[in-house]
Amino acid sequence: MNQILSVLRYWLVNHPSILKFEWIQGQTFASTPLFLILTVFTYLFLTFLLSHIPIPSFSPHFLKPISALHNFVLLILSFIMALGCTLSSIYHVPHLHWIICFPPHTPPVGPLFFWAYVFYLSKILEFIDTLLIILTGSFQRLTFLHVYHHSTVLIMCYLWLHTSQSLFPIALVTNATVHVIMYGYYFLCTFGIRPKWKRLVTDCQILQFVFSFVVSGQMLYDHFGGSAGGCSGFLGWCFNAVFNGSLLALFINFHLKSYAANRKKRIESKTQ
Repeated sequence: MNQILSVLRYWLVNHPSILKFEWIQGQTFASTPLFLILTVFTYLFLTFLLSHIPIPSFSPHFLKPISALHNFVLLILSFIMALGCTLSSIYHVPHLHWIICFPPHTPPVGPLFFWAYVFYLSKILEFIDTLLIILTGSFQRLTFLHVYHHSTVLIMCYLWLHTSQSLFPIALVTNATVHVIMYGYYFLCTFGIRPKWKRLVTDCQILQFVFSFVVSGQMLYDHFGGSAGGCSGFLGWCFNAVFNGSLLALFINFHLKSYAANRKKRIESKTQ
């Protein structure tokens, strides 16, 4: 067990590429505001365009392997990111309290910020979700919640790095863990297996946002009541808090509509 842990610590925390990582705006790939703006704009434009023009239909036999591969890659990547950020939080930071409140002017260097950078880039990879929805013609899944979440979460992750935002390690681990469950579910669905725990995915997403607000209380206490000059990246956290609040409201609305409709169908089927 110790040998396995030692190997994981090297490859996920102490590898030179991870240990010496540094986010430098304008030098690190995808670090400029222009890149962020163009990426979000391109995603929104192509989503609108492809969903409003006739496109050739693709055979499910062609799309299913692609969808399965996409879900599997994001499942594994999410697991690695959650594990890497957790081990970095345990073994690299000077004190565990840092994952809640970075000291002011913390530079975006080292393993924690490396995993934030991988997480940021993974959100661009997740845009393929939208393309697959369009190509399969499942436009009922192309909701405002879906497009809003995919486009805005990229901005949130950029701010994690740009502002050295406090609390992002907890947000990263919880979100990546939820995505392990979510992409695991979708991966099984591509093989015709529909687990009964679909509702668990939405419940976990809602729980994740609630938990983030609870932990934010400690960060706010440290920022305004601490004696160390506050926590790094407070403005980035403000954006994060507004975004999470809007997502929580949208997810609760989606949860109520989806499962209320399902209950109604079950009741109607029993009375027939």
